[in-house]
Parts: sequence; C-alpha cells; structure tokens
Amino acid sequence: MAARYSHIRLARSFSTDTLAVVTAWTGRRPGPGREGLVGTAPRYDYGVSVTDSTSSNHQPQAVLVTGGNRGIGLAIARSFADAGHDVVITHRSGQPPEGLRGVVCDVTDSESVDRAFTQAEELLGRPVQVLVANAGITKDGLLMRMSDEDFDAVVDTNLAGAFRCARRAVKGMIRARHGRVVLVSSVVGLLGGAGQTNYAASKAGLVGLARSITRELGGRGITANVVAPGFIETEMTDQLPEDLRTKYLASIPAGRFATTEEVAGVVRWLASPEAAYVSGAVIPVDGGLGMGH
Repeated sequence: MAARYSHIRLARSFSTDTLAVVTAWTGRRPGPGREGLVGTAPRYDYGVSVTDSTSSNHQPQAVLVTGGNRGIGLAIARSFADAGHDVVITHRSGQPPEGLRGVVCDVTDSESVDRAFTQAEELLGRPVQVLVANAGITKDGLLMRMSDEDFDAVVDTNLAGAFRCARRAVKGMIRARHGRVVLVSSVVGLLGGAGQTNYAASKAGLVGLARSITRELGGRGITANVVAPGFIETEMTDQLPEDLRTKYLASIPAGRFATTEEVAGVVRWLASPEAAYVSGAVIPVDGGLGMGH
C-alpha cells in the first residue's frame, strides 16, 4: 500500500525542493514583498509587476532566440519582431540577419552562454523574458557505426545547450516572477528515426527538461513548453528526389510540409498572455504525422 501512494509524498516534496532551489539562486526565501537578488548584479526595469505574471499583456517582451540566424529560428525571430517585441538572436559566427540584433554564442560552453545573455540583456535593456531554445545540429548515422563523438556532440548541443540557456534565463525570470521558455524539439524526438539515435535522444530529452522546469518554477510565473515540428518546407526539402518527397508526403495526414512561419506562430502563441496557463506541454506542428505520441 505504501508503494501505491509514494507518488503523493513525491509531489508534496516539490514545494520544499522548489523553495530550496529558489533560495539558493536568489539568496532570499520567496515571499510577499521579497523581490530582488542579493549581490551586485545589475538592476533592470523588468516591465512587469513582481506579483502579477500577466501584467505585460500590452508591452513588448524581451526575446532571445538561439540559433536564430536561419531556418525555423530565423522565422521565429522575425515573427516576434514583426509583432513589436524586442528580439535578439544568437549565432555562432558571422553577422546576424538583416534587421535583427545578434550576439555570438556557443551553447556547448557555459561561459559563452553567460556572456551572450549579458550582451543580449544590454541590447534589450532588461533581462530576457522569453527564451526560445532552438539551436541544434545533426550528425546522423547508423547506431552500430555511430561514434561516441558524434553522439556526444549532438546531445551536448541540442539538449545540454538548451539546459545551459534555460539555467541562465530563469535567473532573471525568477526575479520578475514572469518568464516563458520554449524548447524547439522535433517529431523525431517522439517517433524516433532510423540513423538518428543521437538526434532523437537529444530532442526527446527536451520534454523532460521542460516538465522539470514547470515543476520547479511554475509557481513563479514561469512556463516551459516544447514545440515539435515535423517536416518543414525548406531549400533542403525542395531538393528532395520526387519519389522520396512523395513518400514523405504520403506519411503526413495533412498531405504537405509545414512552413517555418507556421512553427513560429505556435512558438509566439506560447509566449503570449493567452498561453499563461499552458506549461509542460508538447505541441506538435507536424500535420498529424506524430499524433498519438
């Protein structure tokens, strides 16, 4: 009988654990009128009430999109910018896309992540309120031929990189009692993919990451969700052989590939006041390809 109800004791422990975590991060126990960090960290005007996580309804949010220089990440960044939000992207080299502000960041390096956030906050004039963790890589290969290096590189970028960015982002979100974390996964993380054990594992891990953030920080006005795109209309899919393209399309109930703008719209909704009560969710944008998973 005791084993049957062990989950209840675990659930009750979340509040105590969360208090300990928040106290460790902020240097103070959370409570009415106890906003602010102890130390010499710069103070910002957060643009939201410390006690009301929905008070930013009509104000532009400070958005950071990792890997926002191309593909889905670029579409997400432009979607937020077009809606009037303040946006900064991260990129590994070169210059940011025209019309967007960018900072150089290697998500596999904690110091680089911290430096990028500091620079982004200077550009934004306040801490990041919306983090879209989109940066990712692939190194496909059959399981029995995949090297440790290829497996580790993908997991370190796609999963651990999202963790490093979320860890840095929530420090400001806790102080503001407001924040949105959106992790960009993939239908492959739910369905699996032959030749993609590293990629699938890294993208599946984002679900546990988002749900753990929700358990820890849901009471602080912070949500964490996962968006899982399917096949996306890109230059790569345009160049697929016709027979392979037909095969892929036949597996999608919608009968077409998604646009990057459709993924961006879902991400932007998750960051909106309308989605303030949505957290720990996995939202597929795949035309029905992965339904039931």
